[in-house]
Amino acid sequence: MGASFNDQFAHHGVWRREFAHQLKRLADWMSSHELMDDAVAERLSRLENQVRTDKMMVAFVAEFSRGKSELINAIFFADYGRRIMPASAGRTTMCPTELGYDAAFAPSLRLLPIETRLQSQGLAEWRLKRDRWIEIPLDIHDSEQVAQSIEKVAQVRYVSVDEARKLGFWHDEVADQNPVVDAQGRVEVPMWRHALINMPHPLLKQGLVILDTPGLNAVGAEPELTVSLIPQAHAVVFILGADTGVTRSDLAIWREHLISTDAGSEARLVVLNKIDTLWDTLSSPKQVQAQLERQCRASGEMLRVQPEQVVPVSAQKGLVAKITGDADLLRASGLPLLEEALSKNIMGRRQDILRTAITDGIVGLRAETSRVINIRRRDLDDQMLELRSLRGKNMSVIDSMRRRIEQEQHEFDASSAKIHAVRGVHLKLLREAFHGLGAKALKIHMAELNEALEKKGLKLGIRKQYAVVFERVKAALDATQASSVEIYAMLEGTFRQLNAEFGFSLQVPAVPPLSDFAIDLARIEQGHSQYLSVGNVLKLAQPEFASRLTRALAMRLRAVMESATNDLDLWSKSATAQLDAQLRERKRSFVRRIEAVDRIQQAAGGLVERITEIEDSEKTLLQLEKRLHELTTELLALPGIHAAEGTPSATLLQSA
Repeated sequence: MGASFNDQFAHHGVWRREFAHQLKRLADWMSSHELMDDAVAERLSRLENQVRTDKMMVAFVAEFSRGKSELINAIFFADYGRRIMPASAGRTTMCPTELGYDAAFAPSLRLLPIETRLQSQGLAEWRLKRDRWIEIPLDIHDSEQVAQSIEKVAQVRYVSVDEARKLGFWHDEVADQNPVVDAQGRVEVPMWRHALINMPHPLLKQGLVILDTPGLNAVGAEPELTVSLIPQAHAVVFILGADTGVTRSDLAIWREHLISTDAGSEARLVVLNKIDTLWDTLSSPKQVQAQLERQCRASGEMLRVQPEQVVPVSAQKGLVAKITGDADLLRASGLPLLEEALSKNIMGRRQDILRTAITDGIVGLRAETSRVINIRRRDLDDQMLELRSLRGKNMSVIDSMRRRIEQEQHEFDASSAKIHAVRGVHLKLLREAFHGLGAKALKIHMAELNEALEKKGLKLGIRKQYAVVFERVKAALDATQASSVEIYAMLEGTFRQLNAEFGFSLQVPAVPPLSDFAIDLARIEQGHSQYLSVGNVLKLAQPEFASRLTRALAMRLRAVMESATNDLDLWSKSATAQLDAQLRERKRSFVRRIEAVDRIQQAAGGLVERITEIEDSEKTLLQLEKRLHELTTELLALPGIHAAEGTPSATLLQSA
């Protein structure tokens, strides 16, 4: 059996920290050798930030009473020797709960009151208003205090039907989904809208984020949860009851909220929990196993997932086994098989994505830095040719060369305005290209949709208006891509002219394709389509619900547009950094050339001395280039990412 999810994630965290540390050392080495320009610095900063802050979210989704919180306890918190997430009989998790760690804040439980649903702001906006959350400190050295505090996520309150309607938990048109009315005419609703748990658990410190979701009624009532949080999870674990299989409500959650998640199908696991309810003394182990296999097969067929994506488990027995050290019970619980599935299907996939991103970044970094070295090498070659031409020449020839260098310097300085004009045109065109991807443009794109959804009553033709929004955003991406191609053509022509006039070696980098962002848009559109079905037409009739839905949509669209803008901004910096670097090196070259001529005039051995210095400088550049290749090759090797038993190389960059 392979490494567990916890073990592999822990090793992944070690690798990320080591890689980020080594990348920082590479940056220091490059700075010390003056190899850092704006484009190189930007690439390094992005790479380091990506590796350090990389998060992996695993969402646990189920109908009430499927053992979801118990499964979280068994997989992640057994080392505490007790339950951390509330997992008693009946409903426990009443509000969406995120578990993660941010070192900038003290360990705490933050609770957002349910009354905030009466206001138009979405969850993303409420996250920025810390004063509106109820904050409870967590004593991480006291597991009892931590567990008791976290139990608050299960708190409820009783409200009138009218108030429940305003909060989004009561719908007159879909009576079968409404909560039960008690003798006093009240209904039960969650006390909290959302919970954030910040605690320095080893896995959470390494970037794991756990999303514990409530059942169907609460999930559907919070559009941002199903439109943003669950779709953006890197993995979704859907829990069923082994004794019941796929019930009607299970199927409703799956079809409405999970079947169109952004994550690939391989990133969804179905857990058939509570298999211990089938451990019947009247049935042989063989019969029990056969029953489990039938239930797994039937569940997989109903949900249309591969058989290997359905894992039978007893979370409760697995938790007990881990706490008591009972290896036989742990194996019987099926928990190790689930952890292995999480490790292979999810950790492996996440590592591959990160590996690809880092590889692309390092290759780009190497190219940018090699360009800086090549600029210096070409300048040294020019100086060497110039100095060798002075061998055996008299002082009048040397004086003439000095005047010629000064004239070249004067002409170059006079042409700086032309070069700055190129920069100005480039930046103007770039701003125009970015305009279509800005917040104001998005507001315009969504104006008609917002207006339609704010109206009371049934929203006829709303699917078409949704489609129009996505068509407009896609058109904005296409327009930006076209503008980028035009900018490329302008820069290419200008760079060619500057290369001919000043002997530069400018080369415009390829325009980054925005096709991946178009794919993201398609996924978001698919994820939102669930709310445009006949089954949700009555919910859409409520302006409050519709408003939360469009806010969640706007947040996701804005994230896509900002990411596209950032990619183009990096591309632009790579182009302008070349120009800045060659301008800088050319100015330095004039200074060095004049200093060399002055030294030759002052001393007979000055010429030989300067030629020797240039030869030494060329050797140094060769060594720098070789070292750069060595360091980046070692980083590309990604030591330790898949070696769960190994240790990341501690010697990387030691000699830098």
